[in-house]
Amino acid sequence: MRDWLSYAERRFRAERLWFGHGTLGARDEAAWLLAHVLRVPYERLAQSLARRLTPNERRRAARLIEERLRTRRPLAYLIQEAWLGEQRFHVDERVVVPRSFIAELLRDQLAPWVPRPAEVRRALDLCTGSGCLAILLALAFPRATVDASDVSRGALAVARRNVQTYRLGRRVRLSAADLFAGLKPVQYDLIVSNPPYVDSKAMRTLPREYRHEPRPALAGGEDGLQFVRRILKGSAKFLKPRGLLVMEIGHHRRRLERMFPRLPFIWPETSAGHSCVFVLAREDLPE
Repeated sequence: MRDWLSYAERRFRAERLWFGHGTLGARDEAAWLLAHVLRVPYERLAQSLARRLTPNERRRAARLIEERLRTRRPLAYLIQEAWLGEQRFHVDERVVVPRSFIAELLRDQLAPWVPRPAEVRRALDLCTGSGCLAILLALAFPRATVDASDVSRGALAVARRNVQTYRLGRRVRLSAADLFAGLKPVQYDLIVSNPPYVDSKAMRTLPREYRHEPRPALAGGEDGLQFVRRILKGSAKFLKPRGLLVMEIGHHRRRLERMFPRLPFIWPETSAGHSCVFVLAREDLPE
């Protein structure tokens, strides 16, 4: 196992692959690939370094390494799985590979901005994609019903599979909608969204790995904030008093604050710093 890990890492470095779909470098990617082949948890891989791979495992590892190098497809698509924290999700090329910093905040039930998690009874996930944030919402707030919407029928099919895997079909409701257009006039305690936010300039220079993801799920218009603006301007009437909007916007904090100078954005700390996710109360949103 140790030899295979070193071999995969060397090959990935030599070919200058791009990462960011669940891993940050060649070593992590090689470890994730081999953990999948051996069917062992990623965090327990170090305990298996002396293990000898079976002939079938060697064939599978070699095939995945070569396919990753040849196609430049994200590893998550090759093995059809992605992780957010401890939660595993099915993914394919109908959805972007899950990598939201909102997931980190949900581990603590959005504390301190949600002081009484038990009172969150209804939540909405806009641009749900694979359904990962909707599922994490349901797990974080076990008394809540979660509505999750996306404009892509293909994405909703993937989300439906994940909802079924977690046996949350009674609590997570999926629907096709273009943001708020097409949704029933319901008020929520909490709205979360990780919308498309890659600006036009960045879209033109995306590495090959990112071009395998569905373009509409990445492209956020000329300045990257096309969907962010729509969500900001439409959220107030879908939130209860003291309800919260939580949204991920990439690295557009300065641009957004210049655009809406009167909005008192709160920027929680995540592993990416204080600029990727904001929180706003319903009372502070534009009507």
